Amino acid sequence: MASSGILFDMAKRNVRLHLVRSLLAAVGIVIGVLAITAMGMMGATLQQAVTSDLSAGADSLVVYPKISAAEGGGITERQLRDIRMAAGPNQVVPLMTGSDRIAVGSENGYAQVYGLDPGDLDAVAEVEAGVAFRGSGGALVGPTLAREYDMRVGTRLILGKVGEERTVRVVGILKESGFSGTMMTDNAVLVPERWYTSAYGDDGYDMVQVVVRDLGEIDRVKERIEDRLNRREETVTVWDSRAFLEMIQQALGSISLFVMAIGGISLVVAAVSIFNVMLMSVNERVKEIGILRSVGAQKHEITLLFLYEAAILGLVGAGAGALLSLGAGYLLVILMVQDTTYFFTAQTLLYVPFGMGVGVVICLLSGVYPALRAAGLNPVEALSAE
Repeated sequence: MASSGILFDMAKRNVRLHLVRSLLAAVGIVIGVLAITAMGMMGATLQQAVTSDLSAGADSLVVYPKISAAEGGGITERQLRDIRMAAGPNQVVPLMTGSDRIAVGSENGYAQVYGLDPGDLDAVAEVEAGVAFRGSGGALVGPTLAREYDMRVGTRLILGKVGEERTVRVVGILKESGFSGTMMTDNAVLVPERWYTSAYGDDGYDMVQVVVRDLGEIDRVKERIEDRLNRREETVTVWDSRAFLEMIQQALGSISLFVMAIGGISLVVAAVSIFNVMLMSVNERVKEIGILRSVGAQKHEITLLFLYEAAILGLVGAGAGALLSLGAGYLLVILMVQDTTYFFTAQTLLYVPFGMGVGVVICLLSGVYPALRAAGLNPVEALSAE
């Protein structure tokens, strides 16, 4: 009975004897591992980057009226007081919102308009240039909107349709936020609540944001608000911003898995290639198998010999693919995500051993049938084969 070490040495010798064919078979594994690993790393980096950006807004509850303010059913002052009482020490930010036509010089377009108390501004946005508005004058614009219309501090901004225009001066440009709690401020205009009501009327608040200091208290605060405002009938809807974050994470995870599955197609092609190489090896070495059986080699040792050959091809291909995937993944992240902050995290680099493992397993599975076929050959017939 041959030892495992001897069988492994024989497997290495057989791979070297058919080096070109073995390397060509391993190339498929290299490409497959490279594809799924690089795609997985890009997906993990993107998921971490987006999660980090959105996490800043995952500490909020948003209260919406069952009937929109446009229909005369916004959140009333009485309901707002109840929300403040239920929220306890947590900051409550009532918001009025709508969209309107804007004009800057000769350029026209539409933008989201938010009206809020100047004292609540710090809870939803941060000023990057200029100053925050005070009292009932001035407006803040998001960075995307400012770039699109070439707005700066001091720019004259016109809101409203023709014949009903109202002019306001831009006093500050907001810092880019992407997603801030419940508001998309990058492409919006923020004005003081008093200016908003004088321009659009007062039909109540369109939504109320509750910024919860302790994330562990979100569910409890949500329950208190619902108990207080929906005790007799359902008048408001309380939305947990964590639900949005979870939805985005699930979507990104599904996209990442789909892209990896596409990359995995090349591994299927590689599996077919390994399968063919192993079958050819069995057919070419029938007499060798007969000699091994005649000198006492057992069926399981013949099986192990061919599985070792498949494992060697898998390890070589998967190792090379994993190394190449580090460079390819890094370039892919630069091109697609444009942020390598999360590339070297454990969550991202975990795809390297994962890709290698998949590559090796695919090789072993491809070699099972040829190995069993080799072990099942009749020793007498194998010895007489030409």
